[in-house]
Amino acid sequence: MNKTRLMPIIVVIAIGIVLGGLILTLDKPAVVTADAGAHADEKSAENQPGTGPRGGKLFADDDFSVELTIFEKGVPPQFRVYLYEKGKLLPPTAATVAITLSRLGAPARLFKFTPEADYLLGDQVVEEPHSFDIAIAAERNGKLMRWSYSQVEGRVEIPGAMLKSMGIEVLTAGPAIIKPKLKLPGEVIFNEHNIVRVVPRVPGLVTSVQGNLGQHVKKGEVLAVVESPMLADLRSQYYVAKKRLGLTRATYEREKQLWEEKISAKQEFLLAQELWNEAEIALELASVKLRALGVQPESNHFKTNFSHYEIRAPISGIIITKTIALGEALKEDREIYTIADVSTVWTAITVYPKDLNVIRVGQKVAVKATAYDIESEGVVTYISTLIGGQTRTATARVELDNKEGKWRPGMFLNAELVAEEIEVPVAVSVAAIQTLRDWSVVFGRYDHYFEVRPLELGHSDGEMVEVLKGLTPGEQYAGGNSFALKAELGKAGASHDH
Repeated sequence: MNKTRLMPIIVVIAIGIVLGGLILTLDKPAVVTADAGAHADEKSAENQPGTGPRGGKLFADDDFSVELTIFEKGVPPQFRVYLYEKGKLLPPTAATVAITLSRLGAPARLFKFTPEADYLLGDQVVEEPHSFDIAIAAERNGKLMRWSYSQVEGRVEIPGAMLKSMGIEVLTAGPAIIKPKLKLPGEVIFNEHNIVRVVPRVPGLVTSVQGNLGQHVKKGEVLAVVESPMLADLRSQYYVAKKRLGLTRATYEREKQLWEEKISAKQEFLLAQELWNEAEIALELASVKLRALGVQPESNHFKTNFSHYEIRAPISGIIITKTIALGEALKEDREIYTIADVSTVWTAITVYPKDLNVIRVGQKVAVKATAYDIESEGVVTYISTLIGGQTRTATARVELDNKEGKWRPGMFLNAELVAEEIEVPVAVSVAAIQTLRDWSVVFGRYDHYFEVRPLELGHSDGEMVEVLKGLTPGEQYAGGNSFALKAELGKAGASHDH
């Protein structure tokens, strides 16, 4: 094999050896300050790169120079290299170029270049932030040249001793179970199973009204008093039946004694027994009629006022409707009060069609009032089978314990329920997420440096959020109080320097 054919192979091997050495030397982060625009280099100040015709970093060796730019207009950030000889642009095939890029917390990456128009194009995306150490190797006409350069962006230095005083908590990215929550609007309503409508059950004239709208009443408490001729008649029947029973019993006992003494005929004894039985039946019938109206036959008013009728609360609760007034004549079937027991209440939750496959009976739900600091938990007890014609939504019912009376019908609320459980390989705390430029970022922790890491996010449950891209399992990041780092970054005058 002649020397002409061996030369390209030797050059490629040499570049590989050089790049390998550069990777080892650049594996450690460069020493930087908190100033995001500052950077350090292995070379002296006079050897720092200049600015090329296209605004990139210009690296020179005698008459040959390389301009490195990061192009990101309309495309993901990419390296573009321009070649010059005595300041004149060379074709991209005039030299072979390779770049090794290393950044905090990540292995070094080798960028290879191919000719494209009048420049060499890198084969990978230059990920944000553009904070890295690079080593450039170029070969032209058998001559191997190399340069190195450091650039810092989105990085602050915080010694370990300062972390506690700043309130910064360092967490580790790793697997988690994300429980996305579905939030739905709702309203507190009465428990329809605990609503009772009160009717007088006897016609009469209202002589007293004691129950008022919104009043809390106890079971058995008097709501109103009615004077009822019908009740007077029933009580009279009971009184007559009771008196008759006493007389027939006395007659029966006398006739029984006479018959046993063979003074009277048995027929007289049997007749007295029959009349006594009939009197018992009549008294029981009169008693049943009174009890059916909620009146005790032996009540206190039995012997003083036969027409006096007290309408009492059938349950403990709140009077939510009242349609009775003093002095009016009532019919026995008219609804005069509605009483609701609010020891338990319902929430009517609006469920949109797209969420019907998520919610189910028995599912735990956390509810929170929109206008008050009130929270509670319950379970879904019912989901309507029909979708409203106007609202195009279904209704889910959650029963809440309300013994303390903090939930009031008519209150608006938000309901939260766990839609599903998703196991993800990498997740971070939602509290750690900050916004920088148009990125969602966390501050990765690398020794005593924190550096911005833009993230591509996935599912979230309000506490943890899935990381699709930007962090790997085991990487540390600033959790609580991470906004302090963003403030420090702003003080340092962060720049997007290419």
